[in-house]
Amino acid sequence: MAFDGTWKVDRNENYEKFMETMGIGMMKRKLGAHDNLKITIQQNGDKFNVKEASNFRNIEIEFTLGVNFEYSLADGTELSGAWTLEGNKLLATFTRKDNGKVLRATREIVGDELVQTYVYEGVESKRFFRRV
Repeated sequence: MAFDGTWKVDRNENYEKFMETMGIGMMKRKLGAHDNLKITIQQNGDKFNVKEASNFRNIEIEFTLGVNFEYSLADGTELSGAWTLEGNKLLATFTRKDNGKVLRATREIVGDELVQTYVYEGVESKRFFRRV
């Protein structure tokens, strides 16, 4: 599938403002903006295995499209939600456990990049990844 492979973050747009809106403190925002995140995605039908490796943590996530699961962000924020596939885009809607607010995420291949978009409280951020 198009998402399969290992992707390393190349650049961010509005990521610090997004993290600030999420309530992440200044020190974690500064570190998060330079986390050297690498994502390895393997898709088998409607099942995904995603490995995230950064300066802060290494985790493995398995999910099935359309099935709710729980996930924690690097800062410890706990979420519950699901990914779906619409055309060539992975779309997610997650609800924060601490305040019930919604975080939306999109992953799509644009040219030779994986573009991950986040929207929280009206603030949009993008992270651009290159295939390794």
